[in-house]
Amino acid sequence: MKRIGFLTSLLCVCIASALCLQAAAQVTIIKFNAPGAGKSQGQGTEPLAINKSGAIAGFYLDSAGVQHGFLRSAKGAFTKIDPTGSVGTQPESLNTAGDISGFYADSSGVLHGFMRTTGGAVTIIDAPDAGTGSGQGTEALNIDRLGTTIAGIYIDSGGVVHSFVRATSGKITEYSAKGAGTKSGQGTFTAGVDGINHAGAIPGTYSDSAGVFHSFVRSPKGAISKFNVPGAGTGAGQGVLVSGINTAGAVPGIYIDSAGAFHGYVRASNGKVTKFNVSGAGTGAGQGTEPENINTAGDTTGQYIDSAGVNHGFLRLSSGSYAKINVPGAGKASGQGTIPSSNNDTDWITGDYIDSAGVFHGFLLTQ
Repeated sequence: MKRIGFLTSLLCVCIASALCLQAAAQVTIIKFNAPGAGKSQGQGTEPLAINKSGAIAGFYLDSAGVQHGFLRSAKGAFTKIDPTGSVGTQPESLNTAGDISGFYADSSGVLHGFMRTTGGAVTIIDAPDAGTGSGQGTEALNIDRLGTTIAGIYIDSGGVVHSFVRATSGKITEYSAKGAGTKSGQGTFTAGVDGINHAGAIPGTYSDSAGVFHSFVRSPKGAISKFNVPGAGTGAGQGVLVSGINTAGAVPGIYIDSAGAFHGYVRASNGKVTKFNVSGAGTGAGQGTEPENINTAGDTTGQYIDSAGVNHGFLRLSSGSYAKINVPGAGKASGQGTIPSSNNDTDWITGDYIDSAGVFHGFLLTQ
């Protein structure tokens, strides 16, 4: 799923009118590259989050393979983001005011969370029990609309993943889901980018001791409610994962079946689960439908991977109608294509497309 840059690896223009699902809407795709982004395979620009005004946060890899953060304003101006001491930066979440949360790696490979306000002030966030070795540390993955609450994960000295919430006062509350595995690479994971809603509910996934994924929603008061999706596999690398939450408490995500194929779902706040697959999605291992983000109205964006391993974007409205998104210039071979990451409340969508040379480029779809 989304939110995977090189830092995470330390752990382990117009398109067809068919896209326009809203009456009289004009759909335009703006393609962009962050200044300094590399132009070779595996390099380029990867947007992650978009806010109500159309500002975008993400990261780019330069010609030396070094990762840097960026903020792109609604007017297209870029600001480079690299906290002091960073050798690789990944902004993750962007609120309406323009506050950003994310994480960076220091010269020893240790991860540190950060919050950057609209004025440019940066606060470093380190969970008390985070490890201090390479590939360990803290990732601030979400920031609420007021810029007062941060949610994320930390990796302890044994490589086990745990979640945390940081309050306005700076107090950090650490937590792990009951049943989460305690071996390196297992544990409790918080969804990124839009993984905290206005009320303070946080969706997450935990990997058990057998490597099976299960998901949950943590209430603002700390109660953890687990859920599974019918049809999810029960073997290692299978199960249910979440990818966000909206104001109403609806949670999108994927479930991985016993064959290793991906399927999309949306779980309403009352627990009702709606499953879906985009037509054209492959049915083999590593193929299928992957919702990435959900807005206030319940519209979901994400990608599907076809039987040839090519990525295609989609927008699914809360009514169940959907349209496909293929950015002009996207490659048509396995591992290439169009990968939306986020949609805002007007269904502007950002993400990246991978060209035929394996280079990443950003896009913004407006309507």
